[in-house]
Amino acid sequence: MPDNQKQTVQWFPGHMAKTRRKIKEMLPLVDAVTVLLDARIPQSSQNPELEELIGSKPVIYLLNKCDLADSAVTAQWCDWFRKNGAAVLPVDCRSGKGLNRYRDTVKEVLADRIRQNSERGMPGKPLRVMVVGIPNTGKSSFINRMAHSSKAKVEDRAGVTRNNQWFVIGGGIELLDTPGVLWPKFDDPAVGDKLAFTGGVKDQVVDVELLAMRLLAILADGYPDMLSQRYRMTDLAGLTDYEMLELLGRKRGMLMRGGEVDTLRAATTLLDEFRAGKLGKLSFERPPKEARI
Repeated sequence: MPDNQKQTVQWFPGHMAKTRRKIKEMLPLVDAVTVLLDARIPQSSQNPELEELIGSKPVIYLLNKCDLADSAVTAQWCDWFRKNGAAVLPVDCRSGKGLNRYRDTVKEVLADRIRQNSERGMPGKPLRVMVVGIPNTGKSSFINRMAHSSKAKVEDRAGVTRNNQWFVIGGGIELLDTPGVLWPKFDDPAVGDKLAFTGGVKDQVVDVELLAMRLLAILADGYPDMLSQRYRMTDLAGLTDYEMLELLGRKRGMLMRGGEVDTLRAATTLLDEFRAGKLGKLSFERPPKEARI
């Protein structure tokens, strides 16, 4: 049995480097940046290179998939961002929850820019916002939701390559789409695990059974009621991660010839049902004590 503490996620497609260069090139064209984060893992779903890339541009953080996260923990994260002087909104981009406050938030963050434009005789100049986020944080869902609600159109702009899409979303705001961004490697294996749990890293590049065992260990420690209610898994004390995966398989009747548990099927089921929100609302990260984004 492989040691599930040693394998780490290593994934860096070549287009990620290209995306960083593209973001840097396009920043002069925008007034602010909207960063999408997964509400369940606000820290792990943030590219640590973005802060340096963005520089002094105003930032709006969207804690997406808040419907899948522990509400109390999400509230703590919102307080933490605001104490750090950052604008933040808990949202669910698929249903549109919380996005009705987005346009007003942009205008609040860019109040000085609006005033400057007015003083320069350009009171109606559009506010341009770049949208960034690592894969699977819901960037496309956010843009599609905002665009559809205002019957937005995609158009080419002078000085912008054809690959850049500008969306007019109403309220005098335009969004610039960018590809997902991920960093070269995960120095902390736990970061890679959490991204893999939530689908930020494709299952094809990880060991699904090891990933499921790590998820079970976290659930058994922090959310045991979820395992009890969903899979009737109780009395987990003393069980190894692999034994918990076997137990889940047995509870679901995932047996092969000879009574052996189909642990791959059990692992896939756990991950699929977790990602679909069938286990309940949970969060893997709480705000750090130090006041810094």
